[in-house]
Amino acid sequence: MTSKSVALITMSTRGARVGPTVATFVKNIIEQPLSAAGISLASVDLVKFNLPVYNESVAPAMVPDKAQFQYEHSRAWSAEIAKHDGYVLVIPEYNYGVAGGTKNAIDYLMNEWKGKPAAIVSYGVQGGANASEQVNSALSGMGLRVAETRPNLPFDKPDVFGAVGGGRLGESTLKTWAAERADAVLKAAEDLKGLLLQPNIDVNAPNPK
Repeated sequence: MTSKSVALITMSTRGARVGPTVATFVKNIIEQPLSAAGISLASVDLVKFNLPVYNESVAPAMVPDKAQFQYEHSRAWSAEIAKHDGYVLVIPEYNYGVAGGTKNAIDYLMNEWKGKPAAIVSYGVQGGANASEQVNSALSGMGLRVAETRPNLPFDKPDVFGAVGGGRLGESTLKTWAAERADAVLKAAEDLKGLLLQPNIDVNAPNPK
């Protein structure tokens, strides 16, 4: 397989957030096996793009063939997503659903995402299964090929307040994840690797239900 690039995207944007710590946990598990297959892993942090609620005058699906983005933040986000062959989205769950910042960032673009493979790793008080399902539905409907394995990473009870209120992920949670969730994260990476072997053509596109 020719060399591929996968973006590991921290999708949380709150001031107090554990997203970067979760992304590092995921990176430590998947980087070596992906590298062994000729796949490089690039860390991308959504917060650095400072995306407002979508404020372009054109629909994302019109870019780049029929229109161009007006604002630099849109152009920068577009360029970042366009240059990768696949994605691992590390997403938070807030109030039993996908975070607004996560959905906004996804909705900013269309053709930059379309046809490419993606894995979803969610986290939250209960693991983020609701957010994962919502993002899976959105990405699949947009034409991305989503890895079947979607790990959920719940906080241990003693760590909930520090994680949610202070952006601190306790050792108890990290140890539990390493013992009980690492295999699922690795399996998601294996799923993604398999999808990267498939060309981005219509026959391999998902069929939204």
